[in-house]
Amino acid sequence: MPTLNSLTNTSAFSSSGEDAITRVLDVQKDTATHSLSQAQFDDYYEIQRTTSEIVNGDFKRIALQFPDELLHDSVPIYRRLSSLVGSGRELYVLADTSYGSCCVDEVAAQHVDAELIIHYGHACMSQHSRLPVLYVFGRKNIDVETVVDGLVDVYLADHPIYASSQGVLLKQMAEPEEEKRSDTETVVVLRHDVVYTHQAQNILNRLQAAFARYNIHVSYTPIPTRVNPPSTSSDPSQITQPRHEPDSSTMFYIGGESLSLTNLLITHSASEVYTSDPQQPPRPGINPRLESGRTNKLLMRRYAILQRARDADVFGILVGTLGIASYLPLLTHLRTLLKRKHKKSYTISVGKLNPSKLANFMEIECFVLVACPENSLIDSKGFLRPIVTPYELEVALRAEQSWTGRYVLDFEQVLRDTLQLRLSDGADEDVEDSEDPDKPVFSLITGTYRHAKRFRVRQQTAGAEVQETAMVLRNPDTAMVMKDSAAGQFLNDRSFKGLEVRLGEDMPSLIEQGRSGIARGYDEG
Repeated sequence: MPTLNSLTNTSAFSSSGEDAITRVLDVQKDTATHSLSQAQFDDYYEIQRTTSEIVNGDFKRIALQFPDELLHDSVPIYRRLSSLVGSGRELYVLADTSYGSCCVDEVAAQHVDAELIIHYGHACMSQHSRLPVLYVFGRKNIDVETVVDGLVDVYLADHPIYASSQGVLLKQMAEPEEEKRSDTETVVVLRHDVVYTHQAQNILNRLQAAFARYNIHVSYTPIPTRVNPPSTSSDPSQITQPRHEPDSSTMFYIGGESLSLTNLLITHSASEVYTSDPQQPPRPGINPRLESGRTNKLLMRRYAILQRARDADVFGILVGTLGIASYLPLLTHLRTLLKRKHKKSYTISVGKLNPSKLANFMEIECFVLVACPENSLIDSKGFLRPIVTPYELEVALRAEQSWTGRYVLDFEQVLRDTLQLRLSDGADEDVEDSEDPDKPVFSLITGTYRHAKRFRVRQQTAGAEVQETAMVLRNPDTAMVMKDSAAGQFLNDRSFKGLEVRLGEDMPSLIEQGRSGIARGYDEG
């Protein structure tokens, strides 16, 4: 295909595309199933339970979703299930998820008209919306006695009031009179990585036996292994209410370093979180241990990102999920919230995030990610613009600069809180904010006052709402931009505005042969 001589050398603007074919991905293999016999392999991946669910439910088309670290086991699992479920059933392996591998990829499953999704490996357990899901977490080995005894010993050592066998009596003697009359027991909440679900009941029983004489109650919410989709509804008031955990100042988490642990520390910043990694040897002060020291650092980092969001006037709403229930009402709520605050918003779906993708949207000053709780917290160090969660956006847009330390990652909870606040205040969500547009806003990032840009999306004309489409000249030539367009304003302020036409000003260049071939490997002319 002939191209202009000035455009023949494209290496300064783009790569040849060869790196996409030759690039080697760094994937950490899960070696838990190495050197297992066939019976142990079947037990680890619950082949018999999976087969029974498929046969009893009479599913004809089944999608097997694997994360990258378990792809080496996908073929053996596929062959075992194919030999057991009988003829007339089709199995499909989903190897590359649309978004995070912890979420159920209903979009990819619907491409093959699947009736059931079997999700292997770690899962965030977010509520999906379309297809029934069977979870196979895997069964990692765990020494229940060692893990539980270690957690109990560390907890009791940090609370000397329970040091004696007469712990209950000592506690009653130390409590004020008001607390004695309340006669309330201490509650410890048990949480664990999903790979230890098969031993959850044994862990719970041993913890209850260890804490029985101290009048300490252990609370636990079982993790389901089979989930059916709820009735779909776009009304936030119809969102399924979650299971409420009892108020507690202590939590036990059994599992290694992961996004689940990070989210737990942030969302329960007021609680003591004790962790134990069953895959690591016990070491005093390291495993098990109290994780309160990390919590403040994580919250401080998120608070700094939140302050950058306060200074932004143009937001990009990133769609990070298409399968979790209630993500559509949240998108509508975020657009309405930004419009009420006279902010400009763009809705963008880019799949898995990386700095190169988001750097293409230069006019956007801050991104809001709508994703599952485990994929919501993005470290923005490598990105050009900050990335915040829906809850952080709501805090950033408040008039008063206050944060109680409460943190919410479940966006269904964000919708419920917004709905309750709106019903209690009787406020209309579509009414624009009445703040003074000329009032300066102090920025904690720059240490100076700034005047926020105010974008008006709609205006009233003859009793009807119409979209503003007024056009203005960008320059004395024929180039035009939208009057209230953030992208147009950004382009107008740039010193480089792309390759301009310049008709009649430049002599034509010589035509030379450019690249040819297919995207897999071009031939240079």
